[in-house]
Amino acid sequence: MNRAVVHQAFGGPEVLELRETPEPHAKAGELRVKVAVVGLNPMDWILTSMPEIAEQFGISLPAGFATDFAGTVDEVGEDVTGFAVGDRVYGGALGRAAADHAVVNLATDTILHTPEGISDEVAATLSVAGMTASAALAAIDVQAGDTVLIGNASGGVGVLAVQLARLAGARVIGTASKSTFDFIGHLGAEGVTYGDGLADRVREIAPDGISAATDLFGTETAEAALALGVPAERISTIAAGPNPPGGVKATGGVNATPEDLKRITDSIVAGEITVPIAATFPIRQIQDAVRQQADRHVHGKIIITL
Repeated sequence: MNRAVVHQAFGGPEVLELRETPEPHAKAGELRVKVAVVGLNPMDWILTSMPEIAEQFGISLPAGFATDFAGTVDEVGEDVTGFAVGDRVYGGALGRAAADHAVVNLATDTILHTPEGISDEVAATLSVAGMTASAALAAIDVQAGDTVLIGNASGGVGVLAVQLARLAGARVIGTASKSTFDFIGHLGAEGVTYGDGLADRVREIAPDGISAATDLFGTETAEAALALGVPAERISTIAAGPNPPGGVKATGGVNATPEDLKRITDSIVAGEITVPIAATFPIRQIQDAVRQQADRHVHGKIIITL
C-alpha cells in the first residue's frame, strides 16, 4: 500500500486528498524512502494554491504535496553509492514528500544521512528551513559584533536564523507579535513588533544602529533596514521575488549546500540549536495541518506523521 497526499486542482487546503496510489520504485540513481515524518513549509501551500508559482517549479496537475521528509531507505536503485537499505535519512523531494514512500533522485533532490542523536521529527524540519536560513545569513555575511534585524523571527526559517546568527556572535533583534516575544527571547532574539513605524521602534532598541538585516516575509524588514541606513549589500530577502526593494539581495535555499545542513545538525547534537515543534498531525489530518501552517502565526514547525 502507498498512501499519498495529492491534489487534482489548485486551491486551499480543501483540495488536498489522502489517496491510495501505485507504489513507486527506485530507478537508477534513485532511492526509495519509507517516510516517517513530513515537515511543512509555507512554500508547500503556496505551490498548492498558486498555479503560476507551481508552474515556475515544474509542478502540474495532478500533483503530490510537501517537500521535507525523514525516514528510512527501503529500496536502492542501480548506480547508487553511499546509501543502503535501512539507513535513516532526511531531505527534500519537491511535491512528493507526503506519502508512505518517496522516491528521491540523488542528482536533483536533497538527501542526507540522519545523524545519531537527531529524531525523525526534528530531521524532517531541516531541509528547506535550514538551507534557507543559512543562505539568508550567508548573503549578508553575519559576523560577531553585528546587530542583525530578522523579519518574521518566530517562523520556521526564523527560529533557525535567529539561533545561527547568535552562534555567529551577533546581537539579534527579531520582528514578531508582542505575544511571541518570550518565545523568540528564549532563542536569543530581542523582540520588536512588526507593522508601521518598524524603523522607529528598532531605533529605540538599538540607538547605535543595526549593521545587517534579513527579511523572511515580504519586504517590510528590508525597507526598515534601508531607512535605518543599512547598506543594501547587507540586507537579504527570501520572499520578495527576484527584484527586491533598494537593490537588496534576493536569496533562498538554492544558494545553500548540504554542508550548511551538516553544520546545523552538528549544532543540534551539541545542544546549541533547538527546533521548536509547534504542532504534530497524523497524515489523515493534512488539511487541518495546512490550515494552521497557512495561518502564519505558527511558532516553529508543523510536522506530519505517517
